[in-house]
Amino acid sequence: MAPSLSSFTAAAFGLLLGCGMPLRSAWAAEVDTKWYAPSKNQVNDLDTVPTATGVYGFIYNSSEIPDNDYGVYNWCNMPHVRRSEYVRPSAEYELKYVELIHRHHKRTPYSSNAFPVESYQWNCDDSMLHYYAQPFSGPNADRVYQQGYISSNNPFVPSGWIGTCKFPQITAGGLVDSWQHGADLYDVYHDLLGFLPPKGASGLPSSVKYRVTNNLITSQVVGMVINAMWDITEPVPILVQAQGIDSLEPQYQCKASGDLYNAIKSNSNQQWRQHLDLAADLYRTLDDISGIPRSDAGFHESFDHYYDNLSARQCHAKPLPCKLVSGRNTTECVTQELADAVYRWGNWEYSQIYRDSSSSLDAGIGSFGVWVAELTAHIRNVIAGKSDTIYYHNVAHDGSVSRLLSILQIDEMVWPGMGSEVVFEVYEKKKQSSPTPTPTGVAPNCNHDNCLRHIIRQSATAPSYCYQLATATASWPSQCGGSESRVASACSCLDLPATTSSSSPTNTSESSASGYYVRVLFGGQIMRSSTPALGLIDMIPVEKLLSYFEGLVGESATKIKSKCNGN
Repeated sequence: MAPSLSSFTAAAFGLLLGCGMPLRSAWAAEVDTKWYAPSKNQVNDLDTVPTATGVYGFIYNSSEIPDNDYGVYNWCNMPHVRRSEYVRPSAEYELKYVELIHRHHKRTPYSSNAFPVESYQWNCDDSMLHYYAQPFSGPNADRVYQQGYISSNNPFVPSGWIGTCKFPQITAGGLVDSWQHGADLYDVYHDLLGFLPPKGASGLPSSVKYRVTNNLITSQVVGMVINAMWDITEPVPILVQAQGIDSLEPQYQCKASGDLYNAIKSNSNQQWRQHLDLAADLYRTLDDISGIPRSDAGFHESFDHYYDNLSARQCHAKPLPCKLVSGRNTTECVTQELADAVYRWGNWEYSQIYRDSSSSLDAGIGSFGVWVAELTAHIRNVIAGKSDTIYYHNVAHDGSVSRLLSILQIDEMVWPGMGSEVVFEVYEKKKQSSPTPTPTGVAPNCNHDNCLRHIIRQSATAPSYCYQLATATASWPSQCGGSESRVASACSCLDLPATTSSSSPTNTSESSASGYYVRVLFGGQIMRSSTPALGLIDMIPVEKLLSYFEGLVGESATKIKSKCNGN
C-alpha cells in the first residue's frame, strides 16, 4: 500500500534534522503571528460612514429573516449554522469534534445604557426567570421564578428604565430565538450529519458539554438551547468558571490588554479622534433629545451606550425615543436616519477596536488568550484520543466573540449581533487504499542533509519526488543538487517506497501530519482570515491553527500572565 500524504508528513516531522523534533514544535517554528490589517470595506471606511444612508442592508428591527435573505447581518438575530445553508465537506473527511461559541440572544438594554428619564415602561410579564436551588439528595425545591412589580407605595423611583424587566434579561423573543438556534444546530449535527447522539435519554449525553459565564443572561439562553437540542426534563449541569477569573466572559484581570484598548479609544489614536470629530453633530442632536449630559463619559467615549439603547428598542418593535419636556413627549424624536448613523458608527468602532488598530491583536490575546488555550487543549485531547467529548457549546457575550474574531484576524469585522456564532469543526481524513508500490531498494542508508530538510519543509508536494524516481523525465530540486540518488536517499530516510506504479497523490492541498483538518464558520459560513498563516479557514491542517494559537498564547496559556503584565 502506498503511504498516504499524512503518513509522509508525520514521518518527516518526526525526523526533522535527525533530532526527533515533536510535531507541534515543527509547525510552531514557522507560524506567522503578526497582525495583518483587515480588508477595507464600507464598515471600516471613514470616508463612507458619515455620508452613507441606511446601514449597508443590515437588519435592526426583527429577528425574522426571509429564507432567501438568510446570511444577511441581522443585529437582532445573527445568522448561524442551519441545514439549508450548510455546506458539507467532501465525504473523505469524518467529523470528530465541534466546539462553538456564540453571543447570547436579544435582551433588554443594560441599565447603564438608559436615558436619565425614559418615556415609556418596559415590562417582561411574558417570560419567567427561574431562581432556585436544591440539594442533590433530599427534598425538592419548587420551580419558583421572580416576577417584577411596581409598588404604588414606594416613593423611590429608579432613573432610566421603569418596568417589570431586569436590565438586562433575555426577553421572550430572545428566548424563542435561543430555542430555534439550538434546534437548527441539532438539525445539522444530528439529523443531517449523524454526528450528535440521538434524543430520548433522560439526561444530557456524556459526550456533550455546555458552558456559560457568570452573567445570568447566558444561563437564560442555554436552557432554551438545551431543550431544543435534547428535549430533556431532568436537571442539566452547565459549566461555569469562578467569578473574577472566568476566561469566557472574559473576567480575569489583564492590565496590559485594558491599557491597549483604552489607547485605541483615545485621542492618541488619530482615527478615533477623527471619528469623534466627524460625529460631533450627531452627538449634540442625540444628547439634546435624550437628556444625556455632555459630561457623561460612558455615552461619549464611544457609541456603545446609544447603540445598545436604540437597537434594543427596535429589535423589540418599540418606538424610538422622543425628547421629554415636563415629563411629556415632544415631536423632536430620534429618527431612523439618526439611529442608522449610530449603527454605522458602532460597527466602525468595533472594527477599529478589534481589527483595524495594529494593537488589536495583542489586546485580544491578553484578554481572551486563556479561552483560546482551553479550546486548543480540547482539540489536542480529541486528536490524541484523550477526550470523549465531541461537542462543546459556549454561550458568551459580544466582547467574547469580538476578541476571538480579533485573534483569528477576521478579514471583515462587524459588531457581533445577538446570537453571533463561531464554530470550529475538526475532521479526520479517512484512510484510503492505494495501489501496491514497487520498492526500489535504493539507498539503504540515508543522509540527513539539505535535500532531506527540503523535502520535509515542502511536505505538501515533496512526496511526488519519491513517486517519480522511476521516471526518466523527472527533474529534481536544486536543494538535492539535481541528483536522483540524493532524492532516493531522502525518501529512504522517511521509510517510504521510492517508486510506485500509480500516479502522484491526487490530494495536492496542504497535508496534515495527524490526518486531522479544521474549518471555522462565522455566521454559518467559512471564515476568511487576513493573516497568511490561516487565510480561508476551510479544511486546513489542524496543526496550522493550533500552532498559530499557541504561538500567540503559549501552550496551556503560558504566555498570558507575562503579556498581561506588559512583558
